[in-house]
Amino acid sequence: MQKTAILILLIGILGCSESKESRMQKFLLKGNNEINNKNYDQGISYYKEALRIDPCFTEALNNLGTAYFKQDKFELALTKYQEAINCNPDYLPAFYNRANTNYLLKEYFSALKDLDRIQAAQPDTAIAYFTRGLVQTKLRNFDLAKTAFEKAFVLDDTNVEFLVNLANVKYYLKDYDGAKSDLKKAETLDVSEPNIYNTLALIAIAQNKMDEALVQINKALKLVPSEPYFMNNRGYIYLVQNRLDEAVEDINTSLSTDSENGWAYRNKGIYYLMKDDYGNAERLLLQASKMDSFIDKIHFYLGMAYLKNGKQALACEHFGLSEEAGDGMLTANLIKMCQ
Repeated sequence: MQKTAILILLIGILGCSESKESRMQKFLLKGNNEINNKNYDQGISYYKEALRIDPCFTEALNNLGTAYFKQDKFELALTKYQEAINCNPDYLPAFYNRANTNYLLKEYFSALKDLDRIQAAQPDTAIAYFTRGLVQTKLRNFDLAKTAFEKAFVLDDTNVEFLVNLANVKYYLKDYDGAKSDLKKAETLDVSEPNIYNTLALIAIAQNKMDEALVQINKALKLVPSEPYFMNNRGYIYLVQNRLDEAVEDINTSLSTDSENGWAYRNKGIYYLMKDDYGNAERLLLQASKMDSFIDKIHFYLGMAYLKNGKQALACEHFGLSEEAGDGMLTANLIKMCQ
């Protein structure tokens, strides 16, 4: 699994000779300085001082939203971005920040609506195409995501993140040669970008080249030790290699850092399947499925857990979903059993 990053815009303004505007600017810049130093509560207090002078000070409303965003108060951030837009319907940074917040809240169609507004006003905004690509990836519209990432990279061909995300989508589309070509180009832009090697590991896993996958994921972890997504991916490689003690150590480390990663619950469920602990396998695989039904091969593994626990009807239901997803995991005996 690949983790993606988003960008939230913090806006400054130029000075003005008018006393009221000068005081507003002073509080805005003080707030920005505190936010940049991660002193979020102090930054918020400065933005609120600016807004006492002018409740419709758009930049302060936007930046107040960003301060809440950085504290993971996403719903509160949305209210401030909306207030900024109400005060100035042409203020595009608030639309962009609202799109990113909706992306994190999984309100993907709301995010697309804001991106449409930005691109109608500024058609060649690279970061808007990039964010559109992220949203379409989450919606599993991989062809649309690919087009968006390609456009973003055309507009800014120095941005390694754009290129890595394009490679990720090609990986999802099983265009492994195209993905590897993009990643090779990405290395020329920034050899220290760890997601290059994580994606190369995912491609190697898909091609059943586990030794190569381990080399690549270790490169990623050398650059960002204990990164939970990378750690979980290495855990999966160890599972395939039947190195179960090492696998569960990595998976547990991943979960201790990020307990919201459904792929890690899937991998721990697979671990319990391999240990013949079918009760825990079913529990964890069901949890992973509820978190994200699109997790790779989740229905096959959950079906196996149900089967081992004597729940044939549920097993066959999930084997059918596995076949619909194109997993290609069912044996002839499993297919016959469910007919």
